[in-house]
Amino acid sequence: MQEFNLHSKKSNKIRIVTNVLTTALKLWLKTQVSQVSQLEVQIKASDRQILSGCIPSVSVFASHAVYQGLHLTQIQLVAENIRINIGSVLKGQPLQLLEIVPVVGVLIQSEDDLNASLSSALLPTALNEVLFKLLPEHCPKSKSINWQKINLDSSKAILSATLVDDSEPTHLDISMIPELVSGHELQLTSIQAKSNTRALLEGGKNELYFNLGSDVDIQELTLVPGKLVCRGRINVNP
Repeated sequence: MQEFNLHSKKSNKIRIVTNVLTTALKLWLKTQVSQVSQLEVQIKASDRQILSGCIPSVSVFASHAVYQGLHLTQIQLVAENIRINIGSVLKGQPLQLLEIVPVVGVLIQSEDDLNASLSSALLPTALNEVLFKLLPEHCPKSKSINWQKINLDSSKAILSATLVDDSEPTHLDISMIPELVSGHELQLTSIQAKSNTRALLEGGKNELYFNLGSDVDIQELTLVPGKLVCRGRINVNP
């Protein structure tokens, strides 16, 4: 009976530590987003590992999260070999990462959420850079660009925008196919663009190349009607 009580007390203690850590991790994740509909966190670690501040694996599921104005439909993440300030966390202080954490995951982005992200600062800025590289003579940076809609077709993205200056606004339709060259290299191919009156890019041989950096390793980037699916790894820095 005494042995059972000791084991029970030890288990309760570890459950308390796990619960505190899970709560702290959820709070930290919620500070990274302005909105989230569903958030689930599962920690896989032994008592000794938790109390030493080293966690072998944490899985996170979130739906309808908003990160810096980007609307993310669904995210599933697994982070491994995480080192945190466990002593401070157990004293009620915010969780902090002590080392770079590799995170493997799946991001599903619906067309509706992608269009909602056009009101953010991040997505239009990235799209502007693409447009400036594509049509430098037609889209000087002095012009205002209003991104209106993104359609996700089978393997193809179609973007609609309006260029605004002192003269009459110009409507643009741009289609492209995103392809992975490697885990950190993205290429936009078969780019075509047309304005109100004429074709600006045609023939399907126009391409743009982007290096996403060594912290990114994308294994899959798939477009289907109304949805984008991305699988890969990214390093999260402290």
